[in-house]
Formats: sequence, C-alpha cells, structure tokens
Amino acid sequence: MKISPADERLLSVLREDARASTAQIARRLGLSRTTVQSRIDRLEQQGVIAGYTVRTHEDYEQGQVRAHVLITVSPRKMPAVVKALREIAEVRSLHSVSGAHDLVAMVVVGGVGEMDVVTDAIGVIDGVERTTSAIILSTKFER
Repeated sequence: MKISPADERLLSVLREDARASTAQIARRLGLSRTTVQSRIDRLEQQGVIAGYTVRTHEDYEQGQVRAHVLITVSPRKMPAVVKALREIAEVRSLHSVSGAHDLVAMVVVGGVGEMDVVTDAIGVIDGVERTTSAIILSTKFER
C-alpha cells in the first residue's frame, strides 16, 4: 500500500500522540483541520490506520521489566507456537524475523522474577527450540 510523504508525516504525528486534536495536528503539519481530518478518514478507510492504542508514560514503564525474547522455532511448529504465545498476557507483541531466530517477543512484567517465570513458560512451549532474552534498559525514543 503506497501513501504520500504528507500521509507519512501525519502517521508519524499520530504515532507520537493519537489523542492530539485535529487542530493541533493541523498546526504541527501546516495544514488545514479539514485536510487533516480528510486524510485521517481516508487512511482509516484504506486500512492504513487499523486502530489506536495506549502508550504509557516513561515513569510507569521504568517500574516494569521489559525484554526482547528471541525465539527459535522447530520447522512446521510456527502456528502452534504463535497461538501459545498469544495466550501469554505478558507477551505484548510478536514479530517474525529473519536471521538466527524466527520470532521476537516483547515481554513486559513487574519484576525480574516474573520475567524468569515468563521466559521459562515460553521455553517449554512445544516447538520452541531455544530462547535468548535481552532486558531493555531504557527507551531513547518511540514512534
């Protein structure tokens, strides 16, 4: 799906604050409110914007332990592993990747002990061959 550079800038602003008013977005992009609303409506209708989500404040996130868990999956076990990972509430996102690992899960928990429990739960899923975890120390920026 191809979109214009102006739409890319609009999406970038929405990623930073999807609750910003149309007027605020328009001022930031140097466009009229009508143009911004029209672009948002079109992007939603085209399925480019699939929904909106909540991003929590950095102070809250600092109280959480976050990690990327790299997962290697046995051949032909991917659908079952993905289904099992979807059932683990602490797995916030899951990405299929190229390279030495097959999946990268973003895991968020309240403490290191909980992270140990979740990574163990991931490791015993039928089809998971190996996991490697990387604790996130800080987020420099997010869009």
